[in-house]
Amino acid sequence: MYELTVKSRFAAAHQLRAYQGRCENLHGHNWVVQATLEAASLNQIGLAIDFTEIKKALHEVLDELDHKHLNDLPMFREMNPSSENLSRWICEALAARLDSKDVRVSRVTTWESEDACATYVREH
Repeated sequence: MYELTVKSRFAAAHQLRAYQGRCENLHGHNWVVQATLEAASLNQIGLAIDFTEIKKALHEVLDELDHKHLNDLPMFREMNPSSENLSRWICEALAARLDSKDVRVSRVTTWESEDACATYVREH
């Protein structure tokens, strides 16, 4: 099994509803996102998928979040825009763009700071 990982960034603000602490107030992060894909085989030139294709799809997904108030976006109007929920949403949005018979998005890690992250791992 092969794994390919790309990293990107976006900036956004959010509020954690019902948190009962400072993070319930509007605040922002410079998020770092790692997306990992898996592939069982390589194509005729020795690639599972071109990194350029992964980066393009990740950029498209993160562009929906970049410089936004996440709570105002349709997917987070009811669901808290926590690092955990962001990881899952990004993973599913990326999978919709990249999953094929040859490659599969397996997990996404979202860092809200240098020392705090959440990872969503898709079931097989």
